[in-house]
Amino acid sequence: MTYGQIAKLAGSPRAARQVVRVLHSMSKNHQLPWHRVINSRGYISINGDQATIQRQLLENEGISSQLDGSIDLKTYGYEPLQWMEDEYI
Repeated sequence: MTYGQIAKLAGSPRAARQVVRVLHSMSKNHQLPWHRVINSRGYISINGDQATIQRQLLENEGISSQLDGSIDLKTYGYEPLQWMEDEYI
């Protein structure tokens, strides 16, 4: 999923940056699968060692990146079920 999709499902479609902060601040304590969330263009949004860790975790799950480093959202992206969108948005 993308940060924007999670923000939309949470009822705040313009809060993608807040989703980034929440996921990365809570992921260690709550074992959230933060590595499965990328930006809307298909890129990992963090830098340095954490980006390397995120890419490796995704690759371990069979999600490979393209030559430019992006992840093909048409192939690997998650689209929430329509009933979820109707229910929560």
